[in-house]
Parts: sequence; structure tokens; C-alpha cells
Amino acid sequence: MSKKIILIACLLSNAVFAAAPAQQSKAAWYRYYDSRGVANISTNVTPNHIRYGYEALDQNMQVIKRNQPYNVEADMKQAPQRAAQAQLHDSDSKLKRAYGTSNTAMLKKKDALQQINKQLVFQQEQLKQLQNDRILFIRQEREHFRKGEAVPAQLKTTLSNNQKNIVAKKESIQSLQTSYRNTAAEYDRIIARLKAME
Repeated sequence: MSKKIILIACLLSNAVFAAAPAQQSKAAWYRYYDSRGVANISTNVTPNHIRYGYEALDQNMQVIKRNQPYNVEADMKQAPQRAAQAQLHDSDSKLKRAYGTSNTAMLKKKDALQQINKQLVFQQEQLKQLQNDRILFIRQEREHFRKGEAVPAQLKTTLSNNQKNIVAKKESIQSLQTSYRNTAAEYDRIIARLKAME
């Protein structure tokens, strides 16, 4: 019976001693030295603690941690870097919410490029038709020239409109090609960023 009591007492004392360092490591006081070297102690951190730098003390007034004084110039120099990091973090969070994984982004890239490609094919077919129509209109115009006849006003208007439509269609195709390249590049950037986070 006495052996059991001694064993329990030993276990309890070990538990108390093991817990004691954890309790002592918790800061109870904060001390800073002002410009005159006078020590100031409080139970919480004040702006002066941050300004002069301070020490975190345990219940026995032993130093746990030293904190350097706040440096305005260093902080201002680091501000752009912190802002860039915050912006990158915000951007990464948005990407994660929007796509989840790089595989999802790859699927969305494929869909987006297929849609643009469909529009491109349609516009190119229309351009081809306009160019074929132009060949016919020019043949009609040359036939009038060959016969020495004046070209009808309606044919002139049709040729003019046809030319404008061809120019507009080419511009539309160029715009879609640019959109295709930009979309592919943007998705490549998103996918690379997502892969870096995975």
C-alpha cells in the first residue's frame, strides 16, 4: 500500500515539475527602458514598449524574449514589399476560390479557347464568302467595262459595302486571334500559379 502511495506521489511531483516550465514560460510582465535608461514595467505592452523595444518577463522576472524597438524607416522601406505580398496573397486566394486546382483551370482554359476558336472559324467562313462574292461583283463590273457601259450605281454600292465588310471581318478575325493568344497566356499564368500552391 505504501509503495503505491510513494509511486503516486512521485508521479504527481513529476507532473508538477513538468508543468512548471510551461507556466513560467508565459509572460507575466513587460519591461522597457526609456531614453533616460529608466526601467518601466507593466502587465501589458504599450506604445512606449514598442517604441523603445521591450523584454517579456516571467513571474520570476526572468527574461523570456527580447523584442527590438520599432523602426519607422525600416518599416517604410518594407511597406512596398509587404503590400506586394498582400496583393499576391489576395490574388492567390481569389484563384483558389475561382478554380480550386490547376486541373480545373486547364479544363476551363480548354473550354474558353474552344469557344473563341468556334467564333474564329465562323468569322473566317464569312470572310471567305465575302471574298467569293467580291470576285463575282468585280466580274460584273469588268463585264460592264468590256461592253463600254456605265457601271450601275447599285453595283458600285454593293462593291463598296462588300469591301467595308471584308475589312471589318478581317479586323474581327484579328481581334479574335489576339483574344485567343491573351486568353491562353492568362490561363497559363493562372495554371502555373495554382500548381505552385499545390
